[in-house]
Amino acid sequence: MTGVAYAAGGAAAGGGAGGFASFIPLILIFAVFYFMLIRPQQKQAKLQQLFLDELKSGNEVITKGGIHGTITGLTDTVVTLEIADNVRIKVSRSSIGSPLTKEGAAPPVAKAGG
Repeated sequence: MTGVAYAAGGAAAGGGAGGFASFIPLILIFAVFYFMLIRPQQKQAKLQQLFLDELKSGNEVITKGGIHGTITGLTDTVVTLEIADNVRIKVSRSSIGSPLTKEGAAPPVAKAGG
């Protein structure tokens, strides 16, 4: 009966170093997720905010809903788009998706440097 008690006690003493070692893969997985998912998403959000801050009247844009139009008015939160002759709509500034190129499609997304 005492043999069983010694075996159980020996396993508990060696488990301390193994406990920290079991966290190393979790730390590595978190690092991979950070550099592959979170950081690029933060860069993309920063680029989108920079684009929204630089909007001005006369820019041709595409909303996130797919509406093409020319900016005719701006406030801090609202953009007025002319989508046809004498047809103007007001949309939230955050709903502007991308600039409109000459070909009529959004340009490819530029990668953030750094």
